[in-house]
Amino acid sequence: MPYEEAVAAMEGRAASIARGEAPDCVWLLEHPPIYTAGTSAAPSELLTPDRFPVFKSGRGGRFTYHGPGQRVAYVMLDLASRGRDVKAFVTFLEDWLIVTLAYLGVEGERLPGQIGIFVRGAKIASIGVRVRRWVTLHGASLNVAPELEHFSGIVVCGVADTPVTSLAALGAETDMDRVDDALRVAFEEMFGVTPLSANDPSRSP
Repeated sequence: MPYEEAVAAMEGRAASIARGEAPDCVWLLEHPPIYTAGTSAAPSELLTPDRFPVFKSGRGGRFTYHGPGQRVAYVMLDLASRGRDVKAFVTFLEDWLIVTLAYLGVEGERLPGQIGIFVRGAKIASIGVRVRRWVTLHGASLNVAPELEHFSGIVVCGVADTPVTSLAALGAETDMDRVDDALRVAFEEMFGVTPLSANDPSRSP
C-alpha cells in the first residue's frame, strides 16, 4: 500500500480511537520502496536522496527503509486507559517482536542504547512511534525478505555501519502468512486479546 495512503488511514483511525468511536487496531501491510525520515533524522543520513521517494514522517526516530518483503505493523492503541506510559509501550513492541521471532525459530535481542531488535548484532526489526491524544501511531517493521541492499541508501536509524539482516538471510521462515500468524499469536499471548488486523490493501484499518 502506498505510504502516504497508509499514514492517512492510520491517522484517521487513531483519531477515531481517541474520540471513542473505534476500537484499537493493529494493521499489517507492506509498502513500495521508500525512505522515511523520523523527527530526529539528519539530512546527511540520507545517502542517496534520488533513489526512492522520501517521506518526512511524524514518528520518532531517524531514517529507515520500507519496501516489499518487509512486514510493517501500525499499532494504534489507546494508552489513556493503559497507564499513559510511552516507554512501556516501546518495550512492549520490542518484546512482541522478540516473541514473534522466537515462534519463527530466531533469537532476537535488544542492544544497549539502540531501539529495535537485533540478531547476532544485525538489525532485523525497527521501531518508531508517535503518540497523539494518548493514542499510538506507527509502530514496527520486521525484515522478512526485503532487498537488503536498499538499506545502503541511508544511515539506518542514525547508527553508521549498522548491519541489517532478514528472516530470509538467516534461512528462517519467509512465508508472509506464517509470519503474520506468529505476530498475531505473540500479540494475543502478551496482550490478552486478539488484535484487529488487515493485510488487504483494499481495506482500511
